[in-house]
Amino acid sequence: MASTFVGRGGSGLQQDSTKVVEVTRGSAASSVVFVCEHASRHIPEALDHLGISPAARESHIAWDPGALGVAQGMADAMDAVLVASRVSRLVYDCNRPPSAADAMPVRSEAYDVPGNVGLSDSERQDRVAAYYTPFREAVAAEVAKRDDPVVVTVHSFTPVYLGQSRAVEIGILHDSDSRLADAMLEVSDGYDVRRNAPYGPADGVTHTLKEHAVKHGHLNVMIEVRSDLIADEPAQVAMAKTLTSWVSKALEATACKA
Repeated sequence: MASTFVGRGGSGLQQDSTKVVEVTRGSAASSVVFVCEHASRHIPEALDHLGISPAARESHIAWDPGALGVAQGMADAMDAVLVASRVSRLVYDCNRPPSAADAMPVRSEAYDVPGNVGLSDSERQDRVAAYYTPFREAVAAEVAKRDDPVVVTVHSFTPVYLGQSRAVEIGILHDSDSRLADAMLEVSDGYDVRRNAPYGPADGVTHTLKEHAVKHGHLNVMIEVRSDLIADEPAQVAMAKTLTSWVSKALEATACKA
C-alpha cells in the first residue's frame, strides 16, 4: 500500500518531520475518494502543544479517534484512494474554510486553546498555507483524476459531549445534495443511524463536501461514527466492513436511479 506525503511548507512556521497530508493508493481505480480530515492528533513542535494539557491532546478535541482506521479499511475494501490530514484539527481544522472562526478554535468543548488566542492575520494565513492549502489541493487533485468521482468523508464523535450522552451511533450527513445519504439511510441497519446527527450543515461540518463535491455535482456523504464503537482495531475493521457494504449498496441504488 503506497503512500505519498505532501505539503510541508508555510512561511513563518517551523516544520518538524511530520508531513501534513497523506495520500494513500493514489492510483486506485475506484471513483470513490475517501477523506479523513481529523485523522491525527499531532501538533507540530513549533506550536508548543498550543498550550493545552497532555490529556486534552489525547482527547477527542484534538482528533477523531478510530476514524482513520475505519477510513483505511473502507478504502482497502473498495480499492479507493484515501486523503488524510496528519495534523490535529486544533492546529487547523481541514473541514473548515479559512474564513471560519473555528478553523483555528480558541475553545473546543470544555477546553481553552491558548495557542490559538489572538492570532494575527499573518499568523492565520501562515497556518492556512502550511496545513489547509496542501490538504485542499490533495483532495482536489484526487477528485479531478477520476471520472464521476464520489466523495466520502469519515469522522468519529464522542459518546458524551459537555456531560450529555449521545444515543445516536452512526450519523449520515449531507448538505444540499442528499442523494447518496438518502440511499445509505435506506440500506443501513443494525445501529441507531440518523440523518445529520449529531451534527449537520448548520454546524459548519460539511465544508469538504461543499468544496469538493456539491458545487461540482458529485455524489457525496459524510459518515460520523460514535468513537466507543471503534475504540480498537477489531472494532474498526468490523465497522469498515459494515460501512463499505452500505456505501456499495447505496452507490448501486443511485446508479439505478440515474
